Amino acid sequence: MLAFAANSLLCREALASGNIGAAPFTLIRLASGAIFLWLLVAITQRKLSVGGNWLSAAALFGYAAMFSFAYISLNAGTGALLAFAAVQITMITYGLWAGERLSSLQIIGAVSAFAGLVWLVLPGVEAPPLLGALLMIGAGTCWGIYSLRGRGSKQPTLATTGNFLRSLPFALILFVIMGGQHETISEAGAVYAVASGALASGMGYALWYAVLPALSATTAATVQLSVPIIATLGGIVLLGEVMTPRFGIASVAVLGGILIFILNRRNT
Repeated sequence: MLAFAANSLLCREALASGNIGAAPFTLIRLASGAIFLWLLVAITQRKLSVGGNWLSAAALFGYAAMFSFAYISLNAGTGALLAFAAVQITMITYGLWAGERLSSLQIIGAVSAFAGLVWLVLPGVEAPPLLGALLMIGAGTCWGIYSLRGRGSKQPTLATTGNFLRSLPFALILFVIMGGQHETISEAGAVYAVASGALASGMGYALWYAVLPALSATTAATVQLSVPIIATLGGIVLLGEVMTPRFGIASVAVLGGILIFILNRRNT
């Protein structure tokens, strides 16, 4: 969870400081993640072939690209909360579409999370920039789709590696279209992007998939609630960000609602 939260901190610091543009950051992040994961698979599993598919890769790219552009204007904690809420709401919506029946407490939890998300982005002095908020919600939606498509994968590390590799053509096209070759790419910015891709993403996903079999579904879902909290604390301590009353109320509504939803799942 520290690695996942670090993505928000690294991306926000890289872009807010002007050390690198969003398109170059996305390309370097995905490329370094792909290289790290491919080497990991080659060394630990002695395999050169990987899994994954193009649709999942497109969802992964959509997440990474919108995540980067959103952090041009959002602070780390707000971005992490918006992304997390969008992921969970996407997965809840899919469950309802697939015929899942919710208990009364789950409905309360889902409504609370959605209301908290709406409250956070409503116009006002403390509201985050609308474009950045919409981009981060889009990033979270893409990650929710990516997660749904990857559920039940027997070799998640191989699938993730293949999806990272397949995402590179999309990232390269974005880089060219957005004129990434003309944007600033300082040494510090490149280091942030590599750290985000190889360590926070590649190593983070590898560690997560390694421990996931030992966790119950409820525990695995609950522990992810810590990511927005860690990102918020990191933003305050490391980046000098300030937590507003609106963000505090939204965090309680979103994270509390998701916790209620998770704890009242059937057969978990």
